[in-house]
Amino acid sequence: MFLAAVSETTDSTGSKITEPAAQQLNALQRWWTNIDWEAIVGILIQKGLMLIFLLILFGILFRLGDFVVDQSYQSYKKRNVLNESRIHTIHTLIQNIVHYTLGFFFIYSLLSTIGVPVGSLLAGAGIAGLAIGLGAQGFMNDIITGFFIIMEQQIDVGDYIRLTNLSIEGTVTSVGIRTLQLKSLDGTVHFIPNRNITTISNTSRANMQVVVDVRILPSEGISQIRSIIEETNQKISELHEEEIQTQPNIFGLVDLGNGNYAIRTTMYVLNGKQGVVKEDFLAASVDALTEAGFTIPNNPITGPL
Repeated sequence: MFLAAVSETTDSTGSKITEPAAQQLNALQRWWTNIDWEAIVGILIQKGLMLIFLLILFGILFRLGDFVVDQSYQSYKKRNVLNESRIHTIHTLIQNIVHYTLGFFFIYSLLSTIGVPVGSLLAGAGIAGLAIGLGAQGFMNDIITGFFIIMEQQIDVGDYIRLTNLSIEGTVTSVGIRTLQLKSLDGTVHFIPNRNITTISNTSRANMQVVVDVRILPSEGISQIRSIIEETNQKISELHEEEIQTQPNIFGLVDLGNGNYAIRTTMYVLNGKQGVVKEDFLAASVDALTEAGFTIPNNPITGPL
């Protein structure tokens, strides 16, 4: 009797434990058998073919876009009137725009093919993009300003410019779509966001004027001194024939202040050559006057404060 009761109790307990597991197993088997494997395989094949098609299509579009941009770049590069650095910058800019545009449509098509709700994602991204856009106004201003600086040919690499509002001047080392790089005479390199540029004074677009003031004592004879300077100017002009764009012209006697006078010579030279030309003309005139026995004053031009 006791054994029968124990056996009955054991069977009851075992059935209570195994029954839920059996039900779960049966449910899993029913779910597995109800799967439409043919439909799933068909969808996978269809999606796979679409993905392959998209990869091939956008691969061709990327290559075609690069080919068109490169051909345009080579065509404009042959024009001597256009600066090579500017053309290279524009080439890179347009190429990036093409890549980003095609990349956006590729990702959109890829997500749509997979079945991701792109519309909902774009709606959510629009709200986030608005918040990011408000914080990126300076960045966009840099890009827009840089684009117009490049397109309007305001500056080129190698130009010597002054940024009036920033009180910075130097030689342009890089013209970017976001920043401008200037190297000052002391070697300092300035990285300037394009949005901070308001007024550009470019001193490298035209011939530069050179003013040479040779200090003299008028009492020693202005006419004789002027003749020596004219003769010296003629000799030095032959040495700088390529740099000098207009012949040296003796302006005449000028008052430098504080009882100092000078014979002034003016001319126009190629941009970037003004320093060398001025030094040679001044040194040659001083040497010629000294050899002729004339005095070169060295007293201060400005009096004590």
